[in-house]
Amino acid sequence: MTRTVKKDQLVATFSIVGADPNTGEVGVAVQSKFLAVGSVVPWAKANVGAVATQSWANTNYGPRGLELLEKGLSPEEAISKLVEDDPGKNLRQVAIINHKGEASAFTGEECFDWAGHKVGKHHSSQGNILVSEETVTAMSETFEQTKGTLTERLLNALSAAQNAGGDSRGKQSAAIYVLQEGAGYGGYNDVKVDLRVDDHPEPIEELRRLYELHKIYNMPTEEVVEIEGEVFEEIKSKLVQLGFLNTADQLEYEGEVKEAFKAFALGENFDDRWSEESQVDVLVLEFLRKK
Repeated sequence: MTRTVKKDQLVATFSIVGADPNTGEVGVAVQSKFLAVGSVVPWAKANVGAVATQSWANTNYGPRGLELLEKGLSPEEAISKLVEDDPGKNLRQVAIINHKGEASAFTGEECFDWAGHKVGKHHSSQGNILVSEETVTAMSETFEQTKGTLTERLLNALSAAQNAGGDSRGKQSAAIYVLQEGAGYGGYNDVKVDLRVDDHPEPIEELRRLYELHKIYNMPTEEVVEIEGEVFEEIKSKLVQLGFLNTADQLEYEGEVKEAFKAFALGENFDDRWSEESQVDVLVLEFLRKK
């Protein structure tokens, strides 16, 4: 069935699809002068790949692209299938990456300037209605040059793109969507990171703030410190300041101080980071220090 292309479908934006073949992670990061861009652009499936669909966005490209990857098509072949019968293809922009890190992209010849893409190692960067090509170049180079998790590399690439000019119309929303088999909450699904900023004057910075919270609440404990000496005194002082303790005069952790600290931790949803031992997760300690 032929569908007409409507102006309210324009998703002028910049995005990056990426994969880490070593960990099996696949994902998309995106920013736009568009309300709730995370509801339109990013699509992904663990052990399959990721899709970013934008410009006059055809959201069918997301699930269909992933389905084509599952059938064994390469990203390039999948894109060819997606656009071949699309009457609006000249206004579309789409990028696809598979779980092996092979990527391909398409920018329709009628997309608004500046529009284009750059395919690199384990990623593709793309955008339309940008200040200049430098936005896409900075995104690509930053992804390839930075270390860390896939999420961190995607976020760094997004920030570099904005610093290089970004969307010529400004900023409004951003999102990051990363999947890995069994990496979801409680291990029950594959959604490792799914964060959206739908309307904000600094969407990428807000997205980074949310990711820092996400790490505290959802990622495994990596380091703990003993609750003794200066750490013990600091915890008592903060608990008094926050109203969980009446006084910091207690000499032992076990008892009233421990119960007050537990009330704080569980009240902040740190159930998975709480320990009945005399030790504290370093991320919880940092969170307490900032309260």
